[in-house]
Amino acid sequence: MNLNSKTTGARRGFTLIELLTVISIIAILAALLIPALSSLSKQKYIKTATAELGQIQAAIDSYHAKYGSYPPSSTNGVQVSQLYYELSGTTYNQASSTYTTLDGQVNVKAADVANVFGAGGIVNCSKGSGEDAVPAKNFLLGLKPGQLGIISAGSGTVTLLVTSLRGLDPAYKPLGQLDLVPFCYNSINPTNNPGSYDLWIDLSISHKTNRISNWSRQVQVLP
Repeated sequence: MNLNSKTTGARRGFTLIELLTVISIIAILAALLIPALSSLSKQKYIKTATAELGQIQAAIDSYHAKYGSYPPSSTNGVQVSQLYYELSGTTYNQASSTYTTLDGQVNVKAADVANVFGAGGIVNCSKGSGEDAVPAKNFLLGLKPGQLGIISAGSGTVTLLVTSLRGLDPAYKPLGQLDLVPFCYNSINPTNNPGSYDLWIDLSISHKTNRISNWSRQVQVLP
């Protein structure tokens, strides 16, 4: 008896209709899952950006408690601001006309502070010596490396506060560089928080701009 021939005869492949049915089911499941996964990713992005905005907001409020005023915002636009230097605290080297953050990691030329930000200097800067010394303070402890963005400006580079999120929308480059989305800041003439400051960030997700701010708990989807 040829057992192999019987076994072979009992087998059969999938029919065309069965294959099409399976493919259709997979397509339907994919159509249901992809939007759900996209929504979860969007909520994750928004949650991260909201937490980072809250961290900066807390630092600004601590700065205000120390100095009695909010950090000055740039006169050259809300996206390019000296907020990082003000909140990190600096020392000033008169010989090189350079500000250095208290952690010693970042330098910026005084000329660039004036030309790029339109500021006369950094308020949160150590001044004097001895008993008359006024030390600067770092209000941004625990800041992630990914929350700093470096751009070419003035005679060198400047450092800005940006979101740590990456790869949201390659077409959205507010600073002209991929994956550098800045926190915007306005304390000169805030329109949403008069007498205080406006702080916000715009996330482009699926080609829609989602604005997270300190004046609304709801995410604004801009046209």
